[in-house]
Amino acid sequence: MIEVKRHVKASPQEVFSVLADGWLYSGWVVGASRIRSVDPDWPATGSKIDHSVGVWPGLLNDSTSVLDCVPGHRLVLRARGWPIGEATVFLELEEQDGGCLVRMQEDASAGPGKLAPKPLRQVTIAPRNNESLRRLQLIAEGRRAS
Repeated sequence: MIEVKRHVKASPQEVFSVLADGWLYSGWVVGASRIRSVDPDWPATGSKIDHSVGVWPGLLNDSTSVLDCVPGHRLVLRARGWPIGEATVFLELEEQDGGCLVRMQEDASAGPGKLAPKPLRQVTIAPRNNESLRRLQLIAEGRRAS
């Protein structure tokens, strides 16, 4: 798994509230351009978000589903983006220094993306996930300030 982490000046519960709002998914996940639907019980295990990936007019419609959820602590996702493939994403929240340390681990789990050597996958996944955590931080801290 390729891991990135970021300290957020918000509690784990405040950060998780962003993750738990499926309509915000495209606001913090790099590459997700729009949300088409969110299961009412998101982020319960088995629930999913239907989203589009890419830039218009080249959008791909696919979904992300929850493999495991411990509210306020952990969210494990299966992110689909076919024909590129699927990835498993682990988000872990830990109270730290008056805020929250967010750890994000991801790697290809199915499809053509899994065939790429890990160093090549790391070159694309790590910078994208660093930006995703930066966006998550901005939303969580911005909501806290409101």
